[in-house]
Amino acid sequence: MSEILGPQRLGPLTPLVGDWEGNAGIDLSYHNDDDITGQTTYFEKASFTPIPKQENGQQKLEGLKYSMVAWRHGEEAMIPFHDEVGFLLWDKAENQVIRTVVFGRGIAIQAGSTCQPRDKVIHFKADPGDPCYGILQNKYLLRRAELQGFTSTFTFNEDGTFTHESDLILKLAATGEVMHHTDKNTMHRVKRIHPSAEIA
Repeated sequence: MSEILGPQRLGPLTPLVGDWEGNAGIDLSYHNDDDITGQTTYFEKASFTPIPKQENGQQKLEGLKYSMVAWRHGEEAMIPFHDEVGFLLWDKAENQVIRTVVFGRGIAIQAGSTCQPRDKVIHFKADPGDPCYGILQNKYLLRRAELQGFTSTFTFNEDGTFTHESDLILKLAATGEVMHHTDKNTMHRVKRIHPSAEIA
């Protein structure tokens, strides 16, 4: 990935601006209907758009609002199986990236990462009960698939793509065991938010 010039107001989030697609997604999860853990491959679209500077007293945050939607392969013309919306915020003074995300399953997570402005890898982490980087879930999920931890990584690759990976640690009532629900996909940019008409 060529070096991005300029002031880097968005810090390590700078490369994300634009619309993205990825067709090599792999989801590993528990399939309730079949009572098995298995893989699902998927197509995904994502959009990252800058927001106005946010100010909390002396704190100044630059950031992006974003959405990520995924369809199982073979179901692209149907209802997506995954939908999330959220914000990615850069706190330059604290060297923190904050990922605030809501999943359409009744889950809300605020995860954090310590970063430098031009880092190529962002590691997010959240834990239940943490007052800053924590996890909320609806009552049914707390009983049936308790979310006990969340980690996620964004990696900016040399070819201009970015790869996202996530790991949700779940305690499943159906099996009595703890499992890792993982996702991974590599995204390529299909639209720039830029005065240039260039498509990357």
